[in-house]
Amino acid sequence: MARKPRIEFEGALYHVIVRGNQRQRIFRDTKDYEQYLKLLADYKIRYTFWLYGYVLMNSHVHLLLEVGKIPLSKVLQGINQSYTMYFNRRYKTVGHLFQGRYKAILCDKDAYLVSLVKYIHLNPIRAGVVRTLDSYRWSSHGVYAGGEGGSGLVDEEQVLRMFSEDKRRARRAYRVYMGQVKALGSEEVYATVDQRILGDERFVKELAAKTGNGKIGGKRRHGYTLSQIGEAVEEVCGITIRQLRDKGRDEGLGSGRRVMSLAAKDYGYRGQEIAEYLQRDPSVITRYLKEGGKFEAEAERVHELLLKRVVNKQV
Repeated sequence: MARKPRIEFEGALYHVIVRGNQRQRIFRDTKDYEQYLKLLADYKIRYTFWLYGYVLMNSHVHLLLEVGKIPLSKVLQGINQSYTMYFNRRYKTVGHLFQGRYKAILCDKDAYLVSLVKYIHLNPIRAGVVRTLDSYRWSSHGVYAGGEGGSGLVDEEQVLRMFSEDKRRARRAYRVYMGQVKALGSEEVYATVDQRILGDERFVKELAAKTGNGKIGGKRRHGYTLSQIGEAVEEVCGITIRQLRDKGRDEGLGSGRRVMSLAAKDYGYRGQEIAEYLQRDPSVITRYLKEGGKFEAEAERVHELLLKRVVNKQV
Protein backbone atom coordinates (compact mmCIF):
# COMPACT_ATOMS: atom_id res chain seq x y z
CA MET A 1 0.00 0.00 0.00
CA ALA A 2 1.39 3.41 -0.96
CA ARG A 3 2.08 5.74 1.92
CA LYS A 4 -0.17 8.73 2.16
CA PRO A 5 1.47 12.13 1.72
CA ARG A 6 2.30 14.16 4.79
CA ILE A 7 -0.03 16.95 5.75
CA GLU A 8 2.06 20.11 5.72
CA PHE A 9 1.09 23.71 6.41
CA GLU A 10 2.50 26.74 8.20
CA GLY A 11 2.11 26.45 11.97
CA ALA A 12 1.82 22.65 12.02
CA LEU A 13 3.26 20.88 15.09
CA TYR A 14 5.05 17.58 14.46
CA HIS A 15 6.47 14.85 16.63
CA VAL A 16 9.35 13.63 14.47
CA ILE A 17 11.20 10.35 14.96
CA VAL A 18 14.37 9.77 12.92
CA ARG A 19 16.06 6.36 13.19
CA GLY A 20 19.40 5.00 12.07
CA ASN A 21 19.30 2.72 9.03
CA GLN A 22 18.78 -0.85 10.24
CA ARG A 23 18.79 0.62 13.76
CA GLN A 24 22.51 1.39 13.60
CA ARG A 25 24.14 3.90 15.94
CA ILE A 26 24.03 7.42 14.58
CA PHE A 27 25.95 8.96 17.50
CA ARG A 28 29.23 7.34 18.55
CA ASP A 29 30.70 9.97 20.81
CA THR A 30 30.23 13.46 22.25
CA LYS A 31 31.40 15.16 19.07
CA ASP A 32 28.61 13.50 17.07
CA TYR A 33 25.90 14.67 19.47
CA GLU A 34 27.31 18.18 19.43
CA GLN A 35 27.48 18.25 15.63
CA TYR A 36 23.84 17.21 15.28
CA LEU A 37 22.74 19.94 17.71
CA LYS A 38 24.87 22.48 15.82
CA LEU A 39 23.16 21.52 12.55
CA LEU A 40 19.77 21.68 14.23
CA ALA A 41 20.55 25.23 15.39
CA ASP A 42 21.88 26.25 11.96
CA TYR A 43 18.79 25.02 10.12
CA LYS A 44 16.52 26.55 12.74
CA ILE A 45 17.95 29.95 11.84
CA ARG A 46 17.90 29.23 8.11
CA TYR A 47 14.34 27.90 7.92
CA THR A 48 12.71 29.57 10.94
CA PHE A 49 10.95 26.81 12.84
CA TRP A 50 10.18 26.47 16.56
CA LEU A 51 11.71 23.63 18.56
CA TYR A 52 9.85 22.73 21.76
CA GLY A 53 11.72 19.60 22.70
CA TYR A 54 14.29 17.04 21.59
CA VAL A 55 16.18 13.98 22.74
CA LEU A 56 19.15 12.37 20.99
CA MET A 57 19.51 8.64 21.65
CA ASN A 58 22.34 6.56 20.24
CA SER A 59 20.25 5.13 17.37
CA HIS A 60 17.41 7.63 16.97
CA VAL A 61 16.20 11.20 17.52
CA HIS A 62 12.90 12.66 18.73
CA LEU A 63 12.03 16.25 17.80
CA LEU A 64 8.94 18.28 18.67
CA LEU A 65 8.84 21.18 16.26
CA GLU A 66 6.46 23.67 14.70
CA VAL A 67 7.16 24.73 11.14
CA GLY A 68 6.96 28.19 9.63
CA LYS A 69 6.78 28.86 5.89
CA ILE A 70 9.35 26.18 5.06
CA PRO A 71 7.73 22.70 5.04
CA LEU A 72 8.90 19.95 7.36
CA SER A 73 10.15 17.81 4.46
CA LYS A 74 12.71 20.45 3.44
CA VAL A 75 13.79 21.06 7.04
CA LEU A 76 14.45 17.37 7.73
CA GLN A 77 16.05 16.81 4.35
CA GLY A 78 18.60 19.52 5.08
CA ILE A 79 19.42 18.33 8.60
CA ASN A 80 19.62 14.64 7.70
CA GLN A 81 21.71 15.12 4.56
CA SER A 82 24.15 17.44 6.30
CA TYR A 83 24.61 15.12 9.26
CA THR A 84 25.01 12.08 6.97
CA MET A 85 27.77 13.86 5.04
CA TYR A 86 29.52 14.71 8.32
CA PHE A 87 29.16 11.14 9.65
CA ASN A 88 30.36 9.43 6.46
CA ARG A 89 33.31 11.79 6.16
CA ARG A 90 34.35 11.30 9.79
CA TYR A 91 34.01 7.52 9.88
CA LYS A 92 34.95 6.86 6.24
CA THR A 93 31.63 5.18 5.49
CA VAL A 94 29.24 5.48 2.56
CA GLY A 95 25.52 5.18 1.94
CA HIS A 96 22.42 5.99 3.93
CA LEU A 97 22.78 6.69 7.62
CA PHE A 98 19.10 7.20 8.39
CA GLN A 99 16.16 4.86 7.88
CA GLY A 100 14.40 5.52 4.57
CA ARG A 101 11.52 7.68 5.76
CA TYR A 102 11.36 9.46 9.07
CA LYS A 103 8.12 9.33 11.04
CA ALA A 104 6.29 12.62 11.47
CA ILE A 105 3.05 12.78 13.44
CA LEU A 106 0.97 15.94 13.07
CA CYS A 107 -0.22 16.81 16.59
CA ASP A 108 -3.01 18.80 18.20
CA LYS A 109 -0.86 21.46 19.87
CA ASP A 110 -3.48 22.56 22.39
CA ALA A 111 -4.07 19.02 23.62
CA TYR A 112 -0.60 17.46 23.47
CA LEU A 113 2.22 20.04 23.59
CA VAL A 114 3.17 19.63 27.26
CA SER A 115 2.50 15.87 27.31
CA LEU A 116 4.76 15.30 24.31
CA VAL A 117 7.57 17.34 25.84
CA LYS A 118 7.36 15.02 28.85
CA TYR A 119 7.21 11.88 26.70
CA ILE A 120 10.27 12.94 24.72
CA HIS A 121 12.31 13.89 27.79
CA LEU A 122 11.54 10.56 29.49
CA ASN A 123 13.06 8.50 26.67
CA PRO A 124 16.45 7.93 28.39
CA ILE A 125 14.65 6.73 31.55
CA ARG A 126 12.40 4.33 29.63
CA ALA A 127 15.41 2.98 27.73
CA GLY A 128 17.31 2.38 30.98
CA VAL A 129 20.18 4.62 29.88
CA VAL A 130 20.05 6.76 33.03
CA ARG A 131 18.15 6.77 36.32
CA THR A 132 17.59 10.52 36.52
CA LEU A 133 16.80 13.02 33.79
CA ASP A 134 19.35 15.52 35.07
CA SER A 135 22.14 13.07 34.32
CA TYR A 136 21.31 12.86 30.60
CA ARG A 137 22.98 15.61 28.56
CA TRP A 138 21.44 15.12 25.15
CA SER A 139 17.90 16.36 25.58
CA SER A 140 16.14 19.68 26.11
CA HIS A 141 15.19 18.71 29.68
CA GLY A 142 17.97 20.86 31.11
CA VAL A 143 16.64 23.95 29.33
CA TYR A 144 13.27 23.52 31.01
CA ALA A 145 14.52 22.43 34.41
CA GLY A 146 17.34 24.90 34.96
CA GLY A 147 17.69 27.13 31.94
CA GLU A 148 21.01 25.55 30.97
CA GLY A 149 22.27 24.26 27.64
CA GLY A 150 19.71 25.99 25.46
CA SER A 151 21.70 28.67 23.61
CA GLY A 152 18.48 29.72 21.91
CA LEU A 153 17.95 26.31 20.34
CA VAL A 154 14.83 25.44 22.35
CA ASP A 155 11.70 27.60 22.41
CA GLU A 156 10.72 26.73 25.96
CA GLU A 157 8.83 29.94 26.76
CA GLN A 158 5.43 28.79 25.50
CA VAL A 159 5.56 25.51 27.39
CA LEU A 160 6.80 27.10 30.61
CA ARG A 161 4.00 29.69 30.50
CA MET A 162 1.54 26.81 30.67
CA PHE A 163 2.89 26.18 34.19
CA SER A 164 3.30 29.80 35.34
CA GLU A 165 4.01 33.29 34.00
CA ASP A 166 6.83 33.49 36.53
CA LYS A 167 9.83 31.59 35.12
CA ARG A 168 11.16 30.35 38.45
CA ARG A 169 7.78 29.00 39.46
CA ALA A 170 7.30 27.54 35.98
CA ARG A 171 10.58 25.62 36.19
CA ARG A 172 9.72 24.29 39.64
CA ALA A 173 6.28 23.25 38.42
CA TYR A 174 7.86 21.59 35.38
CA ARG A 175 10.14 19.54 37.65
CA VAL A 176 7.16 18.44 39.72
CA TYR A 177 5.30 17.52 36.54
CA MET A 178 8.22 15.44 35.25
CA GLY A 179 8.39 13.61 38.57
CA GLN A 180 4.77 12.56 38.47
CA VAL A 181 4.18 8.92 37.59
CA LYS A 182 1.40 9.54 35.10
CA ALA A 183 2.70 10.20 31.61
CA LEU A 184 1.65 9.43 28.07
CA GLY A 185 2.55 5.87 27.13
CA SER A 186 3.78 4.80 23.72
CA GLU A 187 0.37 3.33 22.94
CA GLU A 188 -1.17 6.81 23.40
CA VAL A 189 1.56 8.72 21.55
CA TYR A 190 1.19 6.43 18.55
CA ALA A 191 -2.60 6.06 18.76
CA THR A 192 -2.90 8.08 15.60
CA VAL A 193 -5.59 8.74 13.06
CA ASP A 194 -4.60 7.42 9.65
CA GLN A 195 -1.05 6.84 11.05
CA ARG A 196 -0.41 10.58 10.56
CA ILE A 197 -2.36 12.58 13.13
CA LEU A 198 -2.43 12.71 16.94
CA GLY A 199 -5.73 14.25 17.94
CA ASP A 200 -9.42 13.53 18.19
CA GLU A 201 -11.91 13.47 15.33
CA ARG A 202 -12.80 17.10 15.85
CA PHE A 203 -9.13 18.03 15.29
CA VAL A 204 -9.10 15.92 12.12
CA LYS A 205 -12.14 17.77 10.80
CA GLU A 206 -10.49 21.10 11.59
CA LEU A 207 -7.41 19.99 9.66
CA ALA A 208 -9.53 18.98 6.67
CA ALA A 209 -11.19 22.40 6.66
CA LYS A 210 -7.91 24.25 7.16
CA THR A 211 -6.02 22.45 4.41
CA GLY A 212 -8.95 22.00 2.04
CA ASN A 213 -8.13 18.31 1.96
CA GLY A 214 -11.36 16.34 2.11
CA LYS A 215 -9.41 13.07 2.03
CA ILE A 216 -8.11 13.49 5.57
CA GLY A 217 -10.08 11.01 7.59
CA GLY A 218 -10.10 7.82 9.55
CA LYS A 219 -10.46 7.08 13.23
CA ARG A 220 -7.89 7.34 15.97
CA ARG A 221 -6.32 3.95 16.70
CA HIS A 222 -7.70 2.70 20.02
CA GLY A 223 -9.18 6.16 20.54
CA TYR A 224 -11.96 4.52 22.55
CA THR A 225 -12.01 1.31 24.54
CA LEU A 226 -14.08 -1.62 23.33
CA SER A 227 -16.42 -1.03 26.29
CA GLN A 228 -16.99 2.58 25.22
CA ILE A 229 -17.66 1.47 21.65
CA GLY A 230 -20.01 -1.22 22.98
CA GLU A 231 -21.98 1.34 25.00
CA ALA A 232 -22.45 3.45 21.87
CA VAL A 233 -23.56 0.37 19.90
CA GLU A 234 -26.13 -0.36 22.62
CA GLU A 235 -27.65 3.08 22.13
CA VAL A 236 -27.55 3.05 18.33
CA CYS A 237 -28.88 -0.50 17.89
CA GLY A 238 -31.08 -0.76 20.99
CA ILE A 239 -29.38 -4.03 21.98
CA THR A 240 -27.31 -4.61 25.12
CA ILE A 241 -23.79 -6.00 25.01
CA ARG A 242 -25.01 -8.89 27.15
CA GLN A 243 -27.50 -9.78 24.42
CA LEU A 244 -24.79 -9.50 21.74
CA ARG A 245 -22.65 -11.92 23.71
CA ASP A 246 -25.46 -14.43 24.18
CA LYS A 247 -26.14 -17.32 21.78
CA GLY A 248 -29.18 -15.72 20.18
CA ARG A 249 -29.16 -15.69 16.38
CA ASP A 250 -32.03 -13.43 15.39
CA GLU A 251 -31.50 -10.77 12.72
CA GLY A 252 -31.30 -7.85 15.16
CA LEU A 253 -28.52 -9.45 17.18
CA GLY A 254 -26.59 -10.30 14.03
CA SER A 255 -26.84 -6.71 12.83
CA GLY A 256 -25.66 -5.38 16.20
CA ARG A 257 -22.63 -7.68 16.18
CA ARG A 258 -21.72 -6.53 12.69
CA VAL A 259 -22.01 -2.87 13.70
CA MET A 260 -19.83 -3.51 16.76
CA SER A 261 -17.22 -5.33 14.66
CA LEU A 262 -17.14 -2.64 11.99
CA ALA A 263 -16.90 0.26 14.46
CA ALA A 264 -14.18 -1.46 16.51
CA LYS A 265 -12.15 -2.23 13.39
CA ASP A 266 -12.28 1.46 12.42
CA TYR A 267 -10.47 2.22 15.69
CA GLY A 268 -7.72 -0.28 14.96
CA TYR A 269 -8.89 -3.30 16.96
CA ARG A 270 -7.93 -6.67 15.56
CA GLY A 271 -10.44 -9.41 14.85
CA GLN A 272 -9.09 -11.49 17.74
CA GLU A 273 -9.69 -8.60 20.19
CA ILE A 274 -13.22 -8.02 18.91
CA ALA A 275 -13.93 -11.76 19.08
CA GLU A 276 -12.84 -11.92 22.72
CA TYR A 277 -15.02 -8.92 23.59
CA LEU A 278 -18.11 -10.35 21.87
CA GLN A 279 -17.26 -13.89 23.01
CA ARG A 280 -17.29 -15.19 19.47
CA ASP A 281 -14.95 -17.27 17.32
CA PRO A 282 -12.51 -15.06 15.34
CA SER A 283 -13.70 -16.63 12.07
CA VAL A 284 -17.20 -15.29 12.81
CA ILE A 285 -15.81 -11.76 13.26
CA THR A 286 -13.99 -12.10 9.92
CA ARG A 287 -17.32 -12.93 8.29
CA TYR A 288 -19.02 -10.01 10.04
CA LEU A 289 -16.39 -7.61 8.70
CA LYS A 290 -16.75 -8.92 5.15
CA GLU A 291 -20.47 -8.28 5.39
CA GLY A 292 -20.03 -4.95 7.16
CA GLY A 293 -20.65 -2.74 4.15
CA LYS A 294 -24.40 -2.84 4.72
CA PHE A 295 -23.95 -1.39 8.21
CA GLU A 296 -21.60 1.54 7.55
CA ALA A 297 -24.35 4.07 8.30
CA GLU A 298 -24.96 2.55 11.75
CA ALA A 299 -21.20 2.37 12.41
CA GLU A 300 -20.89 6.05 11.52
CA ARG A 301 -23.67 6.84 14.00
CA VAL A 302 -21.61 5.02 16.64
CA HIS A 303 -18.60 7.21 15.78
CA GLU A 304 -20.69 10.38 15.93
CA LEU A 305 -22.12 9.38 19.30
CA LEU A 306 -18.66 8.69 20.73
CA LEU A 307 -17.39 12.06 19.53
CA LYS A 308 -20.49 13.83 20.89
CA ARG A 309 -19.87 12.32 24.33
CA VAL A 310 -16.28 13.57 24.32
CA VAL A 311 -17.37 17.07 23.30
CA ASN A 312 -20.04 17.14 26.02
CA LYS A 313 -17.43 16.21 28.65
CA GLN A 314 -15.22 19.08 27.50
CA VAL A 315 -17.99 21.70 27.70
